[in-house]
Amino acid sequence: MIHGTIDLLLASPTSRYSGRPSDGPQPPHAPELFDRIDLRAGLGVVGDRYFNAPAHRRASVTLFAVESLDEVRGMLGLTAPLDPALTRRNVITRGLDVDALVGRRFSLDSGQGPVVLQGNRPAHPCAWMDEVLAPGAFKALRRRGGVRCEPLSDGVLSLGPVTLELLEPVPAAATDV
Repeated sequence: MIHGTIDLLLASPTSRYSGRPSDGPQPPHAPELFDRIDLRAGLGVVGDRYFNAPAHRRASVTLFAVESLDEVRGMLGLTAPLDPALTRRNVITRGLDVDALVGRRFSLDSGQGPVVLQGNRPAHPCAWMDEVLAPGAFKALRRRGGVRCEPLSDGVLSLGPVTLELLEPVPAAATDV
């Protein structure tokens, strides 16, 4: 078991990064940051824009390690911290190597029981990162953008301490890498 924390939980009913990045993001139309989120097996995060979206079922939950932003900040020579909410990932962790979860089945338990997830593919950054984080962030986040997952069980994730448990390996052919 690996111990870490969940620092941020995001569920956005709409896409705020649409159009040209130079035009800036759309304003939020509803609260997006929560103390807890509900996940449904095969469907995603309740209240999120990708919930029950057929094209996103295997990638409906995104995990991101806040340490990646610390690396990017150093690579770009920035002094101010970067806002992890701007990555638009659902679950921002600290102390977990989420990029290593591609192709892995694992559980996260933040105190309400384990939620089983399948890490299916990397969550690649988009050009918006140069606009909302810092110039150069798009390139700097390559290979450290997180993982797109499918929830395999219903459950709840909350802010605070979390335990990650790696479960049985999944054959490479079963993942979308």
